[in-house]
Amino acid sequence: MKTLFVMLLGAVLGFMSPAQARTFNQAELDALLAPVALYPDPLLSQVLMAATYPQDVAEAAAWSRANPHLTGEQAVRAAEPYPWDPGVKSLLAFPDVLARMDESPQWTADLGQAFLAYEPYVMDTVQALRRRAHASGHLRNDPYQVVEQHGPAIAVVPVQPHVVYVPYYSPYVVYGPWWWPHYRPVSWRAWRPAPVIVSANFFFGSPDWHRRHVTVVHRPAFVAHTHVSPGRWQHYRRVPEAQRQPIVRSHSLPPAQRIETPRHHHHEARHGLRAEGKERKEIREHRREVKEQRRDARHGKDRRG
Repeated sequence: MKTLFVMLLGAVLGFMSPAQARTFNQAELDALLAPVALYPDPLLSQVLMAATYPQDVAEAAAWSRANPHLTGEQAVRAAEPYPWDPGVKSLLAFPDVLARMDESPQWTADLGQAFLAYEPYVMDTVQALRRRAHASGHLRNDPYQVVEQHGPAIAVVPVQPHVVYVPYYSPYVVYGPWWWPHYRPVSWRAWRPAPVIVSANFFFGSPDWHRRHVTVVHRPAFVAHTHVSPGRWQHYRRVPEAQRQPIVRSHSLPPAQRIETPRHHHHEARHGLRAEGKERKEIREHRREVKEQRRDARHGKDRRG
């Protein structure tokens, strides 16, 4: 009986293996990136890095709520003893953004997973969303930021590097009518935008739009010891892979060049929903079979007794 139980447990754990990493289609990426795609480039980089540590985000947000008297870099430096990732710590200077990420834990976790698995596609999606917002007239120069064209890429840069303005906007307005009926962005409660003053070297991450990844331009200035070093950003996995929460695979990402073909995406989205529903049905059937095998084994033991 013990051997049978071990075999059944192994079958369940094998079926839900962490190796089955989740994949995302373009509709999901559009919805995930829509709330933050128009942020200034340095802040967007920190948000993407921070999202890969959702537990740190939750803990840092709780600490921020408990210490409302600490603001800006003062809050960041006060949190130096805590073992949170530097990207997460940097968001303590932007409590409204950190709070919204904490209020949307599934969105934060999904964004982090997408950035880890499909960083080039995430960067492409940001650019596609910026093009839509620019075409609709909602992404333009203002007193706090400049919208620059760097070849085919659109960069959003603070007018003064040490003054960062975090805009609040509705994804359902700035991009025009939303084009994915089954994949919709989160709607955050509004905040009153205000400039945040930071030191000139506060941001250590920057998007490399040409190479389609985030680059660390220098070591974080507000932490004494860190795994972050200059070069292409790398995720630091503090939790052993075997202990990570399993993620059920959904569906495949379409090629990046299809970003601007909504009719094709609509077909892909419907296909993705069907594929996801089929996999969920298979999971339920597998679990039902395991339960029946356990019940039969238990009844067999009772009859022998």
